[in-house]
Amino acid sequence: MSDAPHDDGDVTPPEALEDLVAEIGERLGLDVEIDVHQADGQLIARVSGDDVGLFIGRHGQTIDAIQHLAQRIVFPEGPASMRVVVDANGYRERRAEALRGEADDAAEEALRLGEPVELDPLPPFERRIVHEYLRERGDVETHSEGDEPERYLVISPVDR
Repeated sequence: MSDAPHDDGDVTPPEALEDLVAEIGERLGLDVEIDVHQADGQLIARVSGDDVGLFIGRHGQTIDAIQHLAQRIVFPEGPASMRVVVDANGYRERRAEALRGEADDAAEEALRLGEPVELDPLPPFERRIVHEYLRERGDVETHSEGDEPERYLVISPVDR
């Protein structure tokens, strides 16, 4: 992989991420604009354009795969202190809102039934969104079970 963006000592992680995402957009035949910035321990690439649906993919599978690959390519030495996030036309925030809604529904069901409720399998960063969101409630607790890619969240009422 001698021609990978990170192999050139002069290329910064933000530049490597922008180059990678631009190349993927180009190879998908999309006309996109890319904004890369750093915030809160994250290196974020925001992709915007008319037809980014192909970039997002069915149920976000394509953008999740791009994000996973980008993390490995931009920080090839292994786990980095900075997490790579790839977003397209605000998809990540819309998805986070939907996850918070599902989490609230499952928490209410767990409290009503008095027993644990399982969510469908989610990728790690989506499980983290639900864990962090429900932690603030105080009336339910969460943990993950299963093996990737079928790892899922369990929401249980807090024993009082």
